[in-house]
Amino acid sequence: MRRAASLPQAAPTAPGELNLWKTLRSLLPYVWQYKFRVALALICLVGAKVSNVAVPLVFKHVIDDLSLTTGQALLIVPAALLLAYGALRFLTSAFTELRELLFARVTQQAVRSIALEVFQHLHALSLRFHLERQTGGLTRDIERGTRSIGSLISYAIYSILPILVEIALVLGIMLRNYDVSFALITVLTLLSYIVFTITVTNWRTALRRQANELDSAANARAIDSLLNYETVKYFNNEGYETRRYDEQLGAWMNAQIRNQFSLSALNAGQALIIAIGVTVMMWRAAAGVAAGQMSIGDIVLVNAFLIQLYIPLNFLGVLYREIRQSLVDIERMFGLLRTEREIQDAPDAVALPHGPVHLRFESVGFAYDPRRPVLEDVSLSIAPGQTVAVVGHSGAGKSTLSRLLFRFYDVQQGRITLNGTDLRHYTQASLRQAIGIVPQDTVLFNDSIRYNIQYGRPEASEAEVLAAARAAQLHDFIASLPDGYETRVGERGLKLSGGEKQRVAIARALLKDPAILIFDEATSALDSKTEKAIQSQLEAAAVGRTALIIAHRLSTVMNASEIIVLDGGRVIERGTHKALLEAQGNYARMWALQQQDEHGRDD
Repeated sequence: MRRAASLPQAAPTAPGELNLWKTLRSLLPYVWQYKFRVALALICLVGAKVSNVAVPLVFKHVIDDLSLTTGQALLIVPAALLLAYGALRFLTSAFTELRELLFARVTQQAVRSIALEVFQHLHALSLRFHLERQTGGLTRDIERGTRSIGSLISYAIYSILPILVEIALVLGIMLRNYDVSFALITVLTLLSYIVFTITVTNWRTALRRQANELDSAANARAIDSLLNYETVKYFNNEGYETRRYDEQLGAWMNAQIRNQFSLSALNAGQALIIAIGVTVMMWRAAAGVAAGQMSIGDIVLVNAFLIQLYIPLNFLGVLYREIRQSLVDIERMFGLLRTEREIQDAPDAVALPHGPVHLRFESVGFAYDPRRPVLEDVSLSIAPGQTVAVVGHSGAGKSTLSRLLFRFYDVQQGRITLNGTDLRHYTQASLRQAIGIVPQDTVLFNDSIRYNIQYGRPEASEAEVLAAARAAQLHDFIASLPDGYETRVGERGLKLSGGEKQRVAIARALLKDPAILIFDEATSALDSKTEKAIQSQLEAAAVGRTALIIAHRLSTVMNASEIIVLDGGRVIERGTHKALLEAQGNYARMWALQQQDEHGRDD
């Protein structure tokens, strides 16, 4: 697909400083990809307006000629005049439709390109950004923004310009053929209408923005509640969630009512201005006919021009309202595009070479909040073919290691190296391509089991997908399902049990075939029998690779080359399983407690 230049990374526009021209300049590169189509559309635009303005002129001559006696009229009125009248009517519509047809691809391609850029940018933002945003409100902002971009391009570029062209043509004809008072009345009516529309619409903009905020908040509340459907059921809080959603809807409803009141006031004021302008103009034209200065055809022409101007003039008010509302809608989406990436590739970043990787954490320190450090002076080394385990109580900072390795965040102290080079010198895409993970909390796409396994490597063959499922002890379970590998897993994988989801995650990681494997509580949702069956597969998968195991259940790390014990973000013990038990330290006490728990469950 053809791509235009990226949107300018300017500072976000303040709510009261929406700038139409700045937004149009941002959109121009996407539109200008189709210069030839735009030029043809402009030609059609001018042709349509010239034809439209010429219709009343031809009609005037027809009326004047028919004002003679009937016998003379039959001889004087040329058939060509009537044919021209009909032809101009047709050409007005034909040019307009041709313009819309030519410009349709331009508009839709611009919307497609910008929507794609927003989508890519959101994926490039840090995990911190996504954890702090509500998905429902975010998707609503994008939906409204992309819809409004098409409206803004169409209205601002190919609707305002035709109106201005038509007004200029009509005023020119009036100034040339009639008293200056006719043009003056038209100009005063236009200015009064425009000033009133802009003043009231500016007032309505704040109301629209408030309604949008409440709409996004209500949508986010609904989606958040539905995503946590099971939790709502566990605590019997359907009524509580309904009340909270209803409060949001109530606030949104009141905002919408205020918005509708302001819209009604705007429409009524516009209609009054137009009515006054039409009345004064027709009074002046009638006086001209009575004085013998104007013909019947002239009064018909003036009336036709008024009707013709009334439609685009009324549309101008609608356009201004829609443009202002569209700017409000896309303001937030453009704000997303201007959000700086917390994690970016260095200008001289290179791709991580394929092959074995020696991973080192060197005195790493990190904190999500500066007031509460998560990791302090953590060092560990994993050579190719080695498996290192990190254990500790919940909150010790174990899972943060994998997030730093994926560069969801950057270390604040020390560094992480791959083959002796700081990982920040590699591109994020090549870094993440070299890492496979089985996360503690497995979230699946609402698609088939096959799709979720193959997501690890979308180009993988059918045989490779089946082999990964067998290695994760998942194939027999899938084969027992009525739809087999085409079974849909539901929203976030809720149709599968925790253990089944975790085995899908294992199969997905194995299919990716990475140089670095991370098992973050990879068997925490499995029963003891399945865990033992999969444990050997995980150990086999780690052979020849750099493997990091993050675990709470110590029975899964007994065979690790080295075990790191974290407590409060610091390394307090390290060694093999046997050496740590002999040291009779924290690891030994954790082991003893877990052994007691397992024996208690057996009893």
